[in-house]
Amino acid sequence: MSAPTILVDADACPVKEEIYRVAERYKAQVRVVSNSAFRVPVSERVQRVVVSEGFDAADDWIAEHADERSVVVTADILLAERCLKAGATVLAHNGKPFDAASIGSAVATRAIMEDLRAGMDGMGGGPPPFNKADRSNFLQALDRVLVKLARR
Repeated sequence: MSAPTILVDADACPVKEEIYRVAERYKAQVRVVSNSAFRVPVSERVQRVVVSEGFDAADDWIAEHADERSVVVTADILLAERCLKAGATVLAHNGKPFDAASIGSAVATRAIMEDLRAGMDGMGGGPPPFNKADRSNFLQALDRVLVKLARR
């Protein structure tokens, strides 16, 4: 049985260091996918994947490589939807899982929020700030997912 692979939508990921630590514990492979190069740990398990500057190039790479042995870490709802269809497990940076039951409403909410933001001419915020509880929730969720994949 092959080790699971964690595919990281890395450009805005606040939990990369946590992913590296957990991956090492579970002997999982990590693919850090981005449009620009940045430092990753020197490890046989961690590979940096720099894709073109094209719009959605990182998302396309991740979606093409996602499968039932993958854990995708992203905040991008549309990417999450694509990866779920490929059989991957998908986690947001705060540990919230995307699944078949939740993705439809997440996509709909995203569309509504996009329309609302468009009507506000740049006023208003975004998601709440990332905090310690989010980091802890992510670590617990990633641990649970990797334990589950190890049993398959």
